[in-house]
Amino acid sequence: MSDAELRRLVKGVLLPGFLGSGPPPDWVRAWLAEGLGGVVLFGRNVVDDEQVAALTEVLRAEREHLVVGIDEEGGDVTRLDAELGSVVPGSLALGAAADVELTRSVAAAMGRRLAACGITVDFAPSADLLSPTGDPVIGVRSFGSDPTAAATQVAAFVTGLQSAGVAACLKHFPGHGAAESDSHHALPVLPRTEQEMFDRDLKPFHAGIQAGARSVMTGHLVVEDWGPEPATLNPRVLGGVLRSRLGFEGPIITDALEMAAISGHSPDSIAVDSVVPAGIGRGAVLALAAGADGLCLGGELADESVALAAEEAILAAVSAGILSRERIAESAGRLATIGVPAVDISTAPPARDTVEIGRTAARRALRVRGELQLSGPPLAVDLAVAPTIAVGDVPWGLGPALQAAAASAGLPEIRTLRLTEAEPDRVIAAAAGGPVIVTTRDAHQHRWVRELIGRLAEAGLELVHVETGAPGALLGEFPRIDSHGGSLVSLQAVAELVLDAQTSPKGQTSPKGSS
Repeated sequence: MSDAELRRLVKGVLLPGFLGSGPPPDWVRAWLAEGLGGVVLFGRNVVDDEQVAALTEVLRAEREHLVVGIDEEGGDVTRLDAELGSVVPGSLALGAAADVELTRSVAAAMGRRLAACGITVDFAPSADLLSPTGDPVIGVRSFGSDPTAAATQVAAFVTGLQSAGVAACLKHFPGHGAAESDSHHALPVLPRTEQEMFDRDLKPFHAGIQAGARSVMTGHLVVEDWGPEPATLNPRVLGGVLRSRLGFEGPIITDALEMAAISGHSPDSIAVDSVVPAGIGRGAVLALAAGADGLCLGGELADESVALAAEEAILAAVSAGILSRERIAESAGRLATIGVPAVDISTAPPARDTVEIGRTAARRALRVRGELQLSGPPLAVDLAVAPTIAVGDVPWGLGPALQAAAASAGLPEIRTLRLTEAEPDRVIAAAAGGPVIVTTRDAHQHRWVRELIGRLAEAGLELVHVETGAPGALLGEFPRIDSHGGSLVSLQAVAELVLDAQTSPKGQTSPKGSS
């Protein structure tokens, strides 16, 4: 194998991001011509579906069978609908609806849309379990906390998505749900035994693999029973558990290597330390050595220097004998398999309209605690908290959805208020004795949000709580609507329910709720 061939193969394991929604940068075009494995698209690359399709067509003019990946989970994590919010609900909403055929239909609709945009792999579904203590990054991205129920949902999503020719990617192996920190900022450690992992966290991944998932994404997290290295850099996790014990044979893709859990990690490897400096390059080398095949780069840092740092580090590791040329060739070959649809897209079964099926699923995911009835037009108060990096700057809040629904129905205008800190007196004054709907995202994780709601309840307001995150404990003797997600379509479903409640009572106290 010549040095030129090696450099081409090294490029073949890289999946960088880039800036802009127009023509791709010159460096991306040049790297594609030189064998770049693929690219990852983010909200910054998206205007609308037609523009994304045109962009991927330009990319394929440089390399026909490149991998084009995107984080399109539906719900709170969306890239195609980053400007307005997703038209399909996310995983927790689908889990709440508890209908595998509905989940399969939603995923199939998503897949048809992604395929039309030129996407070859969707970094979904999240096979992570929901933590009862409320992890800081997964939340509504999970199908739920019950491993058996989540497993059936994961399998249904995989089947639906891949029926459209788009590869599914199970994440974040071996399961991020029990983590108490966000791997974008720190290295989470799961105090789990191996048996606990197989009894709970790995069940949804196993189900997804059995359903034929074509790829798996690693989680930057440590499982204490498997040693001190994060899963992305741990051969015992990738080779021993994922490959040998779960039988997965497809490409293993890393989560973004610039995340602090990897770029800031200092492994106990003198050989690597002496060849590759700390940072993205070292993470790239250690991930390949552990058994990863595709290296995601450029989520936050998206210029050529990031990809170049990874490439040069891998080449140095090959020269030093840390990585073999055969290992690089193996990974490049595996990654290339998801650059081509596994089914003939032209003969794939048609999916129902994405908006229609999304609206149906969002309505069925609603759960009402208590009796929902309003004495008149409410004041809509959105308590805004900072989104996670994974969610990004996607519109959130019930106020705009309520205003649009009221205007469409010819009802009185809905007044809205958006707060980022506890201001009970401001809410009380604005309510003027009328009903108040307070919308939150993961209220159980934010003290100021809980305290504000408590103050409003003490003031005797006619109060309704809408929780768009993972449902926690009830915060008082007033009705609550759980939407199981804060996407556009989920908020629209809540708005319909709220406006209907101005004239007729809805709801029940059972956790199974109503819709």
